[in-house]
Amino acid sequence: MDPKHSADDPHPANGDGGPHDALRAAIGHAAHLLPAQGPITVFIHHNTLHAFEQLPFDEAVRRGGEVFGCEPYLSEDRYRAELRKGRIRVSDLEAVLHLEMAATTADPLVGTTTPFDLRRTMLERPIWAATAAELAYYLAETGALHTFRDDVPAHTRLRLTGETRRWVMRDVRPQADGSPGWVGDLFRRFGARGIETWDEGTWEAVTVESLWRVCLDGVAHAPPPAAPPARPLRPRDRLLRATGTDTDLLVNDLLVRFTAAFLDQGISAWPLPDRGDGLFRCFLRTYARPGGPADSWLRPLRSEATRLLAAGTDALTAARESLALLGVPAAEWDDFLSATLLALRGWGGIVREVELRGDRVAHPIPAGSLEGFVAIRLLLDRLAAAHVARAELDYRGPLAELKTHLASSGKFDGECPPPAANQRTFPVFQLAQLLGWSPAELARLTADGWANLYRAVEGFHGVERRRVFHHAYERRFRMQCLDAVAGHVPVRRPAEYRPTFQAITCLDEREESFRRHLEEVAPDCETFGAPGFYGVAMYYRGAADAHHVPLCPIVVRPRHWVEERPTDAAGHERRARARRRRGWASLWFRAGTRSAAAGAVLTAGLGALAAIPLAAKVLFPRLTARFGRPHHGEAPGGTRLKLERQDAEPSHSDAGLGYSLAEMTDIAERLLRDIGLVDGFAPLVLVLGHGSHSMNNPHESAHDCGACGGAVGGPNGRAVAQMLNDPRVRAGLAGRGIAVPEDTAFVGGLHNTCNEYVTFPDADRVPPSHAGVLATVTAALEEVLDRNSHERARRFHSAPLAISNAAARHHMDARAEDLAQVRPEWGHATNALCVVGRRQRTRGLFLDRRAFLNSYDPTRDDADGTILARILGAAVPVCGGINLEYYFCHVDNPGYGCGTKLPHNVTALLGVMDGAASDLRTGLPWQMVEIHEPVRLLFVVETTPAVVASIMERNPLIGTMVRNGWVQMSVLDPHSDGIQVYRDGAFHPYQPAAGSLPVATCSADWYRGWRDHLDFAEIRPGA
Repeated sequence: MDPKHSADDPHPANGDGGPHDALRAAIGHAAHLLPAQGPITVFIHHNTLHAFEQLPFDEAVRRGGEVFGCEPYLSEDRYRAELRKGRIRVSDLEAVLHLEMAATTADPLVGTTTPFDLRRTMLERPIWAATAAELAYYLAETGALHTFRDDVPAHTRLRLTGETRRWVMRDVRPQADGSPGWVGDLFRRFGARGIETWDEGTWEAVTVESLWRVCLDGVAHAPPPAAPPARPLRPRDRLLRATGTDTDLLVNDLLVRFTAAFLDQGISAWPLPDRGDGLFRCFLRTYARPGGPADSWLRPLRSEATRLLAAGTDALTAARESLALLGVPAAEWDDFLSATLLALRGWGGIVREVELRGDRVAHPIPAGSLEGFVAIRLLLDRLAAAHVARAELDYRGPLAELKTHLASSGKFDGECPPPAANQRTFPVFQLAQLLGWSPAELARLTADGWANLYRAVEGFHGVERRRVFHHAYERRFRMQCLDAVAGHVPVRRPAEYRPTFQAITCLDEREESFRRHLEEVAPDCETFGAPGFYGVAMYYRGAADAHHVPLCPIVVRPRHWVEERPTDAAGHERRARARRRRGWASLWFRAGTRSAAAGAVLTAGLGALAAIPLAAKVLFPRLTARFGRPHHGEAPGGTRLKLERQDAEPSHSDAGLGYSLAEMTDIAERLLRDIGLVDGFAPLVLVLGHGSHSMNNPHESAHDCGACGGAVGGPNGRAVAQMLNDPRVRAGLAGRGIAVPEDTAFVGGLHNTCNEYVTFPDADRVPPSHAGVLATVTAALEEVLDRNSHERARRFHSAPLAISNAAARHHMDARAEDLAQVRPEWGHATNALCVVGRRQRTRGLFLDRRAFLNSYDPTRDDADGTILARILGAAVPVCGGINLEYYFCHVDNPGYGCGTKLPHNVTALLGVMDGAASDLRTGLPWQMVEIHEPVRLLFVVETTPAVVASIMERNPLIGTMVRNGWVQMSVLDPHSDGIQVYRDGAFHPYQPAAGSLPVATCSADWYRGWRDHLDFAEIRPGA
């Protein structure tokens, strides 16, 4: 394993090459395996296997699965279920096999069975594996596995029986040493003298046992089995195998509690003492105090902490000391520290992320915190190992010699045993029955023939079969997408056409249905999609917010600060004082309920009253929310954004500083050129950010705008609209060739994707001349939101399929406010496609809320694809990261995701744990991903292969993601419906497999009555 290094490493090895630098580099190397998920309040979607991006996708998921103990693909049973449903077809499996086996010899392995036939059979029929103990029991209980006869077609069983009859009667001869051999044993067992009188049942028993014996003989010629798993590195693993006691259970319990207290962002009533000294020294000071933990294994901790404090030992020195005591040589530091950090990878990851991006939390932590975390972990590991070795093995020697002691005592040999001959024979035996190989055919195989057969069978093991299944699974969806795009007739407008209004939304796939319904309700409108931060990278603080938050992609660190200012300063101050009083009262009440005396008084005096709002929220969630909405962080009354900067340079000390006029003009120009809106402006242009509000949902920010760093994108829409309304910005744009008409007004707003509301905080700034257009748009939006709610409702079993549009809107609103609702919305759970091109290429296509839609006009770009390079530079990592996180969290939710929401508890305002204490659970909960289809994101880019190839060369990240298959890339010819797909380093023409698309008069006519994913269709009003 060699995960990549990153420029984000806070401690690169650039010193004098001493031990500290080597250890710091080893910790940095190991840290790249940690989750890159930041605080849950600003959830950032990312590639879960970011450390393996330099590897091809299939190799990376296998290596990642080995490192993290997770699954690389769905299970074979799941894929076979999809095969039965028609989601995967046999033709897909055959196409994938033909493509992969084009250079493989077609010589038969047994009889007429070729390697292709073998693989196809292993995919279509389950091949079971068993441990040595399971198989021994099975053989003993079933009498040579007779039960497998039920899985073999009748004609195959008869052929086996007849072939065996001829073979047995002809080939019963003594062995070379004179012994009768196992065939003779069969005759004695079944009665050789009466062979002519055997019934079919006896012959079938002889057949099955003969088959088993022949296969078992053949394994002697098989290649050596695959190497066993690597030796365990940590003392914990050796002790666990030798004693059954897991030292991680001891260490993790203490380390979780302390790390949570150190990182706490506001949950704890008391701050941790000495937090400013850093993680390591804070730990030492805490446990050097008298009256430490009473656990027997921790008794030496106080003296160790006192010693290290007295010597002024820093974290790296302490870590080196522990490594030496544990017997870990410098050459093994990388692998050992990787395994050590992965023991609590969630907590290690959040320490690293908060250390790297302190701007994303209210209480940053000092540099070097991850080194302190490692030092503490190693210190506790050696104390726990020494305790268990002493208590369970009566070993009191140096820990460095524990490995040798365990090996010499025979309690631990360090190796996993290779598979037994029975285990290797079992798959071949099953295939012999499925493919109709007779014992006679197998007996005629040479040693090389057996070697080739076993090599073919064992080379197509479970993970390989799942890989082929997965490629077939993706192939079916890829064909569905490309056939729809190629078969769609683009919507064309006359050159002089001017839409009534235009809407710019985030490229988010949830906005695909919003835009589609908007175009159905208002056919004379025009919509565009762009990354939802709209190029306005800023630290933003709302009028009711406590501090600034970054609103931009995670890879960007803002240089500008923007604030929302109330127009009524006096009223705002009164409301702020009221919020502070409510906050202090709430804090005092919460702290009081946790104390003995005040808790008793408060519970007796106010307990009954506290039940009233709780009961109201449970019984009438939507009605209760209407009363509480003004207090959900929204500033009542009018507000304005302080955007313009007066000073020459921004300063963090002046949070009100914003953008210069030139910077605002640059932002406006880039947005308009990127989406191709440089002429043909409508009288009114909406710029909608999006966010999501839901009650009792710790992962709420995961439903917010990914392009805004897991925050609400409404302020970005307001900001860019305010810039575009500025006459000075418009004058600057005119000088750059973009003439915005004087009668065009921009208005920013927010689309709440959970409860389906659209709000325009600056609606009062729309010119009076546009009041009528705005009223028309507002009325259309109400119909759009009803329809969008109806389409979303079909995915929820709590909503009847016959529900009305208005009732569906009510249902969405109620889900958002329900305390018991674990699925307020599905978020990105349907993402699978990203189209980068003109809207006319997809307008009128039902894409089932599965497509990111990024507007781009190739006719307005230069030959090098400068604009497209900017678009893909954001879309590939952001959309690809969203897609890959959903992929991994669905494929193995307990391992890569955070499991079910039900036992989650928020800790430190940074993440969730299972129950009272566990590793910090990163990734997405099952209730966000359960309907997702885990396929890699397919890009359809309206351009030429040469332009994409050039961009891949200029942008290493895009090149890596595409070449290594983390995303799938295809290009749509700007002047035709021709499509080419990137595969094996080159673009290949795609031949559509389907004819014309199905047609519906509106979206509801196509999806009505269905809950699952649907095929794509044409939406033609009046068809």
